[in-house]
Amino acid sequence: MSEVKAFFDGLAGRVNADKIAGMNAVFQFNLDDEVFVVAIADNAVQVSEGAVEKPSIQLTMTSADFLDLVSGKLNGQTAFLTGKLKVKGDMTLALKLQSVFNIGG
Repeated sequence: MSEVKAFFDGLAGRVNADKIAGMNAVFQFNLDDEVFVVAIADNAVQVSEGAVEKPSIQLTMTSADFLDLVSGKLNGQTAFLTGKLKVKGDMTLALKLQSVFNIGG
């Protein structure tokens, strides 16, 4: 199992429940040859593999950069400004990544 898949397999347990109250969003992570979808609705988190038709936001980066991001070695804003992170869709959701998914060290 890849480190990225292991991260997503355990993601639901790391989500800050207070931060997702009332949220209805679909995050799609395009990471090299892997695609993960995190759907948040009704105060629940569901993680799946494979692309969806209309995600609320798509985040594209290499798996290595993603692992650096979630471990706190890479700052999200720096990744975005340097082109390591590409965002398509609702930018306000990108700003909530760190607090909702409890990532970044």
